[in-house]
Amino acid sequence: MNSKDIANGILRAFGIMLAIALLLYFFYKIESVIIYLTIAVVISLIGRPIVLFLEKRLKFKNTIAVIVTMLLLISLFVGLVLLFIPLIIKQGHNLSLLDIDKLQTNIENLYQQVISYFKVNNINIEQSFKDSSLLSKIDYSIIPDFLNSIISGLGSFSIGLFSVLFISFFFLKDSKLFENGLLIFIPDSKETRLTNSLNKIKDLLSRYFVGLIFQILIIFIIYTIGLLIVGVENAVVIAFLCALLNLIPYVGPLIGCFLMLTLTMTSNLDQGFVDIVFTKTLWVFVVFIIGQLIDNFFSQPFIFSKSVKSHPLEIFLIILIAGILFGVVGLIVAVPAYTAIKVILKEFLSENQIVKKLTKDL
Repeated sequence: MNSKDIANGILRAFGIMLAIALLLYFFYKIESVIIYLTIAVVISLIGRPIVLFLEKRLKFKNTIAVIVTMLLLISLFVGLVLLFIPLIIKQGHNLSLLDIDKLQTNIENLYQQVISYFKVNNINIEQSFKDSSLLSKIDYSIIPDFLNSIISGLGSFSIGLFSVLFISFFFLKDSKLFENGLLIFIPDSKETRLTNSLNKIKDLLSRYFVGLIFQILIIFIIYTIGLLIVGVENAVVIAFLCALLNLIPYVGPLIGCFLMLTLTMTSNLDQGFVDIVFTKTLWVFVVFIIGQLIDNFFSQPFIFSKSVKSHPLEIFLIILIAGILFGVVGLIVAVPAYTAIKVILKEFLSENQIVKKLTKDL
């Protein structure tokens, strides 16, 4: 190998690295578009069974079936918005009239009640709070600022919503649109295998996302009934928020528990700590535990086994690894991505022994 070959190799490697860097930079700049496409793909997978039902059972034409499906999904979204808007408006009005000094006084009164309660039970934590100066460090003015930041993001949200709905419509109308886009980069000899893989992935992920909807519905019903029995204000809204957070494996339920307990306590700040706040919060925690037990031992195993056809331990390890590598995003996309990879491996590497064992149930 002469110096010319070495120089050409270095230049070629540098060119490849530069091309990869430019591609990553391009993806970074169009991050919002990638997010819109991802959400649209999920919506199309959820709506796909509805479109197929309308076409095959009710004999709707493709365009009409897609329009009806989109209207159903939009109606569901509007219903959710209408569920939250009154609460948001009420909280926004309360925050606009918020007396920061009065709020601080109320919290300090609650603090004194907590201290009194623990003194009765011979638990001395007052000195620890005084040493940390916790109450003096709380910046109560951040609450109105947080509300303003939410309002400023409504414009971007509107653009994103329109983009997602527009892309979802055409993904539902032409189910081959995404597939044909991928086939451009695939050799002709591999097209059949890729087509088979994509069809299998769409079927599995459609069942998976529909199963997640049922999972949310089950835990939402449990939370709603429990919170109504306990007597929590805005029980339906709180239950729905916590059910949605349950979509984030392991981390989501913890956030939902914290949210549920916090909203319960803050809605009763003007009442006695021992008689009302502590007792009601304790019962809310019991409701959360019951919901999680039912979800972890019945709902999730059924969804994973019937939709993505993977062992619960296998799913646990994949979610754990994805969470360590990619954070919360990894927790959310771990199962769909792993399912897609398994299908592709089975189609293209079906003779490999490891692949055979991993995909024997597909």
